[in-house]
Amino acid sequence: MTHPLAIAPSILSADFTHLADAVALVEDAGAEFIHVDVMDGHYVPNLTIGPPVVKALKRIARVPLDVHLMVSDPDRTVEWYLNAGADIVTVHVEASKHLHRTVETIRGRGARAGVTLNPATPVSSLRAIMPFVDLVLVMSVNPGFGGQSFIPASPQKVAAVAALAAELGVAPRIEVDGGIDVRTAPLVVAAGADMLVAGNAIFCQPDPAKALHELRNAASTRLV
Repeated sequence: MTHPLAIAPSILSADFTHLADAVALVEDAGAEFIHVDVMDGHYVPNLTIGPPVVKALKRIARVPLDVHLMVSDPDRTVEWYLNAGADIVTVHVEASKHLHRTVETIRGRGARAGVTLNPATPVSSLRAIMPFVDLVLVMSVNPGFGGQSFIPASPQKVAAVAALAAELGVAPRIEVDGGIDVRTAPLVVAAGADMLVAGNAIFCQPDPAKALHELRNAASTRLV
């Protein structure tokens, strides 16, 4: 593993009436990033948040904001999230008409750029863009809703992403999002993932801080 293991709790599962408290809680428990799921109700069948929430989070967050754009036209809207203070912006390979341009826009603004693969999108679609990105996000559920079941073939896809990175001589972070918990985290980490997004497994538990520690411990069992 090139990068140290990182946990990015997804605020999609947090209590939005106490969002600042939820963010502070997982930061205090050791979260390295805060994952922000932006959905437009068009690219995915759900509508979540936009730039004002990202801007508000930026004022309170002590760790970087990992903003995942599940939108139908990221080329048009990516600047909104950069202006709001996103530290990482991830766009879907399937959604961007001008992917290289979008990635270069993100990096040109000093943020880290990521690309996302839906479950049915082949890893080969990354070959031309991987040398230009800082992160690859592998969806282990179909995007749009939290709390979905982990797709069993996801570790093999993570391994294929890691193999392509090694072949190309690059080392982006490999992030996994969807159905991540103490059972599935070790599987994707063993396959090459080094950044885990978890929503329900953290925020929907009685003690989110304890749940985060347990998730990290479970994932770390495959690192020794």
